[in-house]
Amino acid sequence: MWTAETDTRTAALTVFYGKVKDCLVLLKIRLSLLVAFSSAFGYALGVRGMIDWTVLLMLSVGGLLVSGASIALNQIQEKEYDRLMKRTMNRPLPAGRMSDREAYLFAALAAVLGFALLYVFTNIFVVLLSMASVVLYAYVYTPLKRKGPIAVFVGAVPGALPPLLGWIAATGSIGPEGLAVFGIQFFWQFPHFWAIAWAADEDYRKAGFKLLPNGGKKDLSTAVQIMIYTMFLIPMGILPSLFGLTGLYSALAATVCGVLFLSQTISLIREGSRRNALKVMFGSFFYLPLVQLAYLVDKI
Repeated sequence: MWTAETDTRTAALTVFYGKVKDCLVLLKIRLSLLVAFSSAFGYALGVRGMIDWTVLLMLSVGGLLVSGASIALNQIQEKEYDRLMKRTMNRPLPAGRMSDREAYLFAALAAVLGFALLYVFTNIFVVLLSMASVVLYAYVYTPLKRKGPIAVFVGAVPGALPPLLGWIAATGSIGPEGLAVFGIQFFWQFPHFWAIAWAADEDYRKAGFKLLPNGGKKDLSTAVQIMIYTMFLIPMGILPSLFGLTGLYSALAATVCGVLFLSQTISLIREGSRRNALKVMFGSFFYLPLVQLAYLVDKI
């Protein structure tokens, strides 16, 4: 029998699921899952002998939570700008479904739990670098987005840290091999972010975000810079093989992926259209996980 109590319970569940959905948006769950995967990749690549699956799981969860906290702090600071952009105006904060206080509390809980997991299951070096990553992303990169393309260079550092953190969790040190996995993800971010900025330029201009190089122009010079940073991925991609972390097959796979990715940037140079920028953006989505998977499979 349908009663008033049933209506109340249904309404409460609707509110609860709505809050859960908003929290996942605040975390940018797909991006945070990519961070978790990159951390797990770095750990699996660096570990000698048997993988400690508990450490791998807690590293991934901790990385996801810390990443989510950074992104939540970013959204709190950019709430007024998100209201101006079509792609972000329906996020919980600009839409008014969540208060700043709730978002700060959520970010704090995620950060504390994430740091605690990393401290217990990895080492203090990982924790300190994770803290530095939050500060760089939330309080340096975020305000710089309205200043100029220097923001992309700054943001590329915390963006490239997850595989290095996984490496440090496994080995206890950085080393040239750790810098190699950091470098691949560091250079990958330039074509990735600039392609997004090109495709979303109209929205970004409404919010005053200045991420494209060359004075924010969608022109040949910007397209060439996107191509140059993509070119770095080809020699960077063979470093894990040269360091003995993986074999020849993953070096070949990384080279093929790099060349295919590069070909998309050449199309952008030729046509300079939003459609080509979107192809570069989607190419970046495929490049990184495919190359990282190739390294892991080759190591096994």
